[in-house]
Amino acid sequence: MKLIKIIKSQKLTIIGAVAGLIGGYLYWRFVGCSSGSCPITSQPVNSSIYGAILGGLLFSSFKPKKSKGKDKS
Repeated sequence: MKLIKIIKSQKLTIIGAVAGLIGGYLYWRFVGCSSGSCPITSQPVNSSIYGAILGGLLFSSFKPKKSKGKDKS
């Protein structure tokens, strides 16, 4: 039950991480690094993890802020 509650509260971050994971892999597949000397894009795992981190961070920035006080309108 607690895991489901955490997943529901972090839904946007998880969606962003999955989108970034796919995007990172596709970047490696179609752009990549032909010489193998690029630290991020030389391996599909590195590129996918980097994409997942960036996607999670980007999507988590769109979360609505929770107001702690009462509405003063």
